[in-house]
Amino acid sequence: MDSQDWDDRYAATELVWGAEPNRWVVRELAGLTPAHTPGHALDLAAGEGRNAIWLAGRGWEVTGLDYSAVALERAERLTADLPDEVADRLTWRHGDARTFEAPAAGYDLILVAYLQVPAQDRRTALRRAAAALAPGGTLLVVGHDLSNLTEGVGGPQDPAVLFTPEDVLADLADRGLRTVRAERVHRTVGPEPGHKGEGDGVAVDALVRLERGAE
Repeated sequence: MDSQDWDDRYAATELVWGAEPNRWVVRELAGLTPAHTPGHALDLAAGEGRNAIWLAGRGWEVTGLDYSAVALERAERLTADLPDEVADRLTWRHGDARTFEAPAAGYDLILVAYLQVPAQDRRTALRRAAAALAPGGTLLVVGHDLSNLTEGVGGPQDPAVLFTPEDVLADLADRGLRTVRAERVHRTVGPEPGHKGEGDGVAVDALVRLERGAE
């Protein structure tokens, strides 16, 4: 998909991904304390901003970056309804996860959630994210796992845009990051449009959490 494809998808419905943060983001990051205050976070491929908004509500200074202008317009509208102390911690940027520019100080937390792109694009984006991670920072990558095609429900049906925890570790093997967790995780999903079969099912996600050592 290019940016126009995503613009069309976001324009077709309200809150494509819902308003609540992703469950794995909450599980992994609810207890995360930045090395200093405020902690600076980057949400790559932020979409309509559900995860970025949740992080800002927990005190992070968050930049949400996406290459869909429509998604970012929706994120801006959601921000307008937030308390000022949360809204003031959010910045929305139109850009590409493969080519974004990071501040010299880097980010204490970088989230890459469901960036489903071909392998070379994914590798480029993840390596750029790793380079933007500040000392002591955390990189969390979550997405639809390749095994979801045969063992799960929903998600993209093109294997070219799916990945495994092992793929992420290989992408970043020489980036000097410590692996905290690399696993496949399962979540129950309801009978939403695009899901195979009827009733509840189980989707398989890839989850990788990495850290850069303090310097």
